[in-house]
Amino acid sequence: MTKLLLAGATGLVGGEVLALALSDERVTHVVAPTRRLLTPHPKLLNPIVEADKLPLDADWWTVDGGVCAIGTTRAKTPSRAAYRAIDFDFALAIAARIRAGGATRFALTSSMGANARSRFFYTRTKGELEDAVMRLGFPSLTILRPGFIGGDRKERRPMEHVMGGILRFMDLVLPPVARINPARTIASFLLEAAIGGAIGNHRLGAAEIALASR
Repeated sequence: MTKLLLAGATGLVGGEVLALALSDERVTHVVAPTRRLLTPHPKLLNPIVEADKLPLDADWWTVDGGVCAIGTTRAKTPSRAAYRAIDFDFALAIAARIRAGGATRFALTSSMGANARSRFFYTRTKGELEDAVMRLGFPSLTILRPGFIGGDRKERRPMEHVMGGILRFMDLVLPPVARINPARTIASFLLEAAIGGAIGNHRLGAAEIALASR
């Protein structure tokens, strides 16, 4: 039986991971630190935290595995410093703390094109986070690099809505790497990796995620 920590439970992918984890008999407890309350559940521990004030001495950091589905956008966080504080500093602090607490499996949501040497800020930040998490030494680390993520978002994103419609219309003629990656499929990969990921470092790209959703 597995105790998991989920970072990013209020987002599109994180919300799907949470739903799957709470309904999975292999998962005994889910720790989901968030800034706002989640719907209560018998298996859920929901500490209310701020990104810059993580209670690193709390006992709930001791888990078997972790999932990081943290991700903001430049539109919501236009400051580069604020964006990095969430997508890099906050995500890495959580990964480091559960590793120090004994977690052996970790699943990270990254992005297509992630590269620490990229000239683009977004993909460079994602690549730097991947490298930093790898250095933590999780016996099992799985990194997902999705492309366009599909699903029902709580907030309105007009451009993503338009792009999603175009990609759905062209799905049959697009190569797998360019197809929509459903949030539910991403979440399923993340959860399976956090529960029973194989030893070693693993990466799954947009094409593999798209093909798995068919």
